Amino acid sequence: MSSRIPQDLLRELGRCEGGAQALGLLVDDQRTRRLLLLRALLDAVDSARAPSVPRPAAARVAEHWALLEAADRAARDTTRQVLYYPLLGPWVRRVLRGLAAAVPPPGLLADLEHLGAVAAAAAARARLPFTLTLRAPDTTLVLPTLGAYTLPGRAPDRAGPQPELRLGCHDGTLTIRPPVGPPAVLLPRPDGAWESADPAWRPLRPLTGGPRPVLLDDLDPFRTADSGLERHGLKPAEPLTAAERDRWQTAWAGAWPLLERGGPTRALETGVLLDCMVPLAPPPNPGPHASGPGHCSGTRREAFGAVLSSTPQTPAFLAATLVHELQHAKLSALTELTPLHRDTGTARHWAPWRPDPRPFDGLLQGTYSHLALADYWQRFAQTADTALERHTAWAEHSRCREQVGAALPTLVGSRALTPAGRVLTAAMADLLTRLRERPPPEGYLARASAYVETSRTMWRRRYAR
Repeated sequence: MSSRIPQDLLRELGRCEGGAQALGLLVDDQRTRRLLLLRALLDAVDSARAPSVPRPAAARVAEHWALLEAADRAARDTTRQVLYYPLLGPWVRRVLRGLAAAVPPPGLLADLEHLGAVAAAAAARARLPFTLTLRAPDTTLVLPTLGAYTLPGRAPDRAGPQPELRLGCHDGTLTIRPPVGPPAVLLPRPDGAWESADPAWRPLRPLTGGPRPVLLDDLDPFRTADSGLERHGLKPAEPLTAAERDRWQTAWAGAWPLLERGGPTRALETGVLLDCMVPLAPPPNPGPHASGPGHCSGTRREAFGAVLSSTPQTPAFLAATLVHELQHAKLSALTELTPLHRDTGTARHWAPWRPDPRPFDGLLQGTYSHLALADYWQRFAQTADTALERHTAWAEHSRCREQVGAALPTLVGSRALTPAGRVLTAAMADLLTRLRERPPPEGYLARASAYVETSRTMWRRRYAR
C-alpha cells in the first residue's frame, strides 16, 4: 500500500474516469488491505484471552486457517476469488471489533465460525481434497461465493447448540452431510455456480452477459450487517424467487449496451470493480436514500466491489445505478490510498440532492457521483435512438449538472482539502466546464435550475443557522 498516487491518475479519477491503470491501483490496494485484515483476525485470536475466545474456539480458528493456507498454496488465483469477495469485508471487520471489545459481543464465536465456511469455499473452488466439520448458525450454513445449505425440517434455535455438518471435497465434488438425512452433493458448473439436486441447497448464481460473471448474492449473512440501513427503513431482500432472478438477469443483460453508450469508462469500471450485487427490499417510502420511486441503492466502504440495490425497474435504471454507486466505490478506495481532506465531519453543508445537512466528505461523495451521472446522461442523450430516450437523458443530465454546479464551489474553495484533494476537485471542475460546452436543448437547464434553487431555498429556511 502507498499513500501516494501519481497526479495524472488523480486528475483522471477527478474527471470521473479511470483507465485500467488507475482502477487497477484501487483494486490492488483494496485487496492488500483485505489480506492484512484477515491476518489481523488470526493475530487477534492468538492474543485474545478466555472467555473472549476459549481454547476450543481458538483451535477451530487455527484448523480453518490451516485449510485456507493449503487452498491458497494449491490454487492461489482461485482461492483469492473467495478471499477478495466483497462481503467478507463486513464480516472480518465485525469480528475484529468483537475481539477488540472490552466485553465480547454475544455472537462473537458464531461469527468466528464463519472462517471455516470461508476456508471450505476456498478449498472447494481450489479442488483441494478435505474433510471439515462446521456448525450451522440458525440451521443454515452459508459458503461464500457458493451458496447456502439449510437443514431440512429444523427451526432455528438460538438458545440450543449449533447443529454440525460434515463437509468433504473429493475429485472436485463437495458433499455436505447433515446430522440426520441424506447428504447433499454439489457439482461445479462451467459458469462457476455450484448446483445440487438437493432442495436444501440454494446456489449463488452469477449474472451473465457482461465481460465477467457477477454474483447476485441474496444469501450472505453479513451482506447488510452493521450497515445502518435499518435507520433509513431499508433492509436486505428475502431470498429471491426464480421470477425475481429473471428480472435481475434481464435488467443486467440490458444494462450493458446502455453503459457502453455512456462512454468507454462506464463499462470498463463496471467490469473491473464490480464483483457482486446485493438485492435490497424496496424502501417503504421514497426518501433521501431513494434513487427513484420505490428504488434504493448504496455501497459499503468495507465491501469494496459490491453494489446494493433493490430490484431494478428497467435496464436503464440499473445502468444509472451502477454509474452512481461505483463512483462512491472509487472515491472511497481513493480516500484510503491518499487523504483528500481534513474536515472535522460536522454535518453543515447543503447538498442539492439531500434535504438534510451533509458533512464535507458526504458532499464530496455526492458531488462526485452526480458529476459522473451528468457526463453519462449527456453522452447517452447524444446517442439516443428515440425522442423519449433523448428527453429522459437530457432531463437527467441537466438536473445532475445544475446540482453539481451548485455544490462544487464549496468543495473547490475549501481550506480542508489536502494537495491531493485540490488536484481531484480541480479535475472535477474541468469536467463540469467541458459538460457546459455542450448544452442541452432549450428549456432543460431552466427547469433544472429552478429545481435546484427551490431546494436551496427550502434548505435555508430550515437550516439557516
